Amino acid sequence: MRNRFDRQMEELHTELIEMGALCEHVIGESFQALMSGDMEAASKIIGQDAAIDLKEREIETLCLKLLLQQQPVASDLRKVSAALKMITDMERIGDQASDIAEIVRTAGDLRAPAQTVQIGEMAQAASKMVTASIDAYVKQDLAIAQQVIADDDDVDRLFDLIRDELAHGIGKGVASVEQTMDILMIAKYFERIGDHATNIAEWVEFSITGHHRGEETE
Repeated sequence: MRNRFDRQMEELHTELIEMGALCEHVIGESFQALMSGDMEAASKIIGQDAAIDLKEREIETLCLKLLLQQQPVASDLRKVSAALKMITDMERIGDQASDIAEIVRTAGDLRAPAQTVQIGEMAQAASKMVTASIDAYVKQDLAIAQQVIADDDDVDRLFDLIRDELAHGIGKGVASVEQTMDILMIAKYFERIGDHATNIAEWVEFSITGHHRGEETE
């Protein structure tokens, strides 16, 4: 019985890694679509969200089988429960990438050199956070999870910087209000992706320690 459970947990790890890779891909592709202004590429990103949704359902089914058929002990129950929470945030990451692609597809050229460099830093940081949080789960590595949580401060800092520069640009007539709002929304979506990666890391932390940070504010 335990051997079967261990095999299914290995399958769960593989599925989570694959879902994380899909998330990492659409994060990178959404930024590339922004940089190139490629509307066709943006449309493909929107279509790829369906693959992330499908992976979420597959993992959810596997987790439910583990819960119903294997009768996991407390530590295993935490791992499976955490995985169910994690895939919800991963699915939302796919949604955020699609939202970015939709803005690129409909808004036209949004390439503002100063902001796109910083948005690129946000995209790269958020993508690394997603990958690291999944790695932390598979390895059950508390230090990696906690580093992901700390790294969210860098993403937030970049968003604040972009917001302030855009506000200053409006005052100087550097960009239109419409273009500024589109760029700000894209930056906000990347900031939210960082938040979702942080949520994933917090659930990894719970799977290891049995304590969730959200309990501190209740």
